[in-house]
Amino acid sequence: MIYKINWDSTALDTYVEETEFILLKWNSNEVQKFKILVEENLERLSKNPKIGICKNTLKVYCLVISKQTSLYYSFSTKTKVIMLHAFWNNLKNPQDLTKLL
Repeated sequence: MIYKINWDSTALDTYVEETEFILLKWNSNEVQKFKILVEENLERLSKNPKIGICKNTLKVYCLVISKQTSLYYSFSTKTKVIMLHAFWNNLKNPQDLTKLL
């Protein structure tokens, strides 16, 4: 069964931040590659939300999008909804992620 994907405001904000960072550090081609990676992983996730790693301390799942970016999300098997919480640059301070989530 395919799950519906919802983005919370933090997920939208962090996605934009990450794409802007990629554009600043590299170029628009790399931004496009990142967006495709996100789309492909969201499609995979919608079919199997348990593909991420469960982070019990944060009460969310983590899916690595690229070596520098991870996606944090949760899901409900009852409603068949996946809630995206944040896109995270893996080089950032993990304590900041805890505050964000």
